Amino acid sequence: MVISAAGPAAKADVPPPPVPAVVHSPAARLSLDDCRTHAPGFADLLLDAVQRHDVPSRALSVRTLLHLPRLARPNGSIGRTAVIAELNRNAARLQRDQQAIEDLIPKDKYELADLRFVRLGNTDADQIFSRLHYLRSARAGSVNFALVDPVNKLPVTLCSVSPLEWMRVGKQLQAQFGVPLGAAWDVSRVYSFDVAPVNAISYLLSKVRQVIRREIPGVQLLTTAVDPNLGFVGSSYRAANWQQWMSIEARPYLYVDGIYASPRQLRTRYGGANLAELRRANPGGRFEQSRAKLLDSVIYCCRLRGITEPVPLENQRRLRR
Repeated sequence: MVISAAGPAAKADVPPPPVPAVVHSPAARLSLDDCRTHAPGFADLLLDAVQRHDVPSRALSVRTLLHLPRLARPNGSIGRTAVIAELNRNAARLQRDQQAIEDLIPKDKYELADLRFVRLGNTDADQIFSRLHYLRSARAGSVNFALVDPVNKLPVTLCSVSPLEWMRVGKQLQAQFGVPLGAAWDVSRVYSFDVAPVNAISYLLSKVRQVIRREIPGVQLLTTAVDPNLGFVGSSYRAANWQQWMSIEARPYLYVDGIYASPRQLRTRYGGANLAELRRANPGGRFEQSRAKLLDSVIYCCRLRGITEPVPLENQRRLRR
């Protein structure tokens, strides 16, 4: 028997057809935790929005994280399409905010040692905080400090400090740590541009501690609240030798017509922060609150004199609103 070239032997030399690659489609839903931690599903969408709108990644991430809880289900999940829409909406708004104060935005990078520590006037600070800080507001009655570049004197990293108004935190500081009421001040706003060098915030905080200790001797302690729902982990405060002393339970985020509004902002604009009352008094407005469970805020503290003692987790109180 003769086997032709088209017979079994020839067929044996032909490689089998390739197995089709398995293509995994993006998950239809993301979780708030995915977004906070910049898991790949969210990180890719963030990068796409940053490139499309030419806005800073960190600022867009924080703004979007502030607004995603409005869209999340009680279990914390959000549709991928809704995340994309929210990223693009916040990116467009951030782009407009940047354009409004373009003359105040630094473009050049400098080494940390080249930056100058200054007390920043309210005019510039208020414009930056009202446009670029995720809360889009300045804290009235604050003293502002900044690291400015050596050439154009533009603020690269800035913060505002004011007497602590959070009475529940103030009373806990007095009861547990012996800090008299009125002797604690709060770092209420921090903003750092993308051109800021590494460790700019912690360096600024150390300078602020020195000047307040020297010029306002009645202040014994600096405090701040770190909100992990926005992706903040407090690393700049820890690098400046601040310590986590307590936490405070989360409350739902509030929104007016799809835009975040703090209780302070609601009281200023509408005379109150009770959503049921606001809906009755303003039938044309859309007042909402988040439904998903949010993470507690963390209170970091720094003594102005001496070492700031660490507090073991078992001794840290969880304050209720």
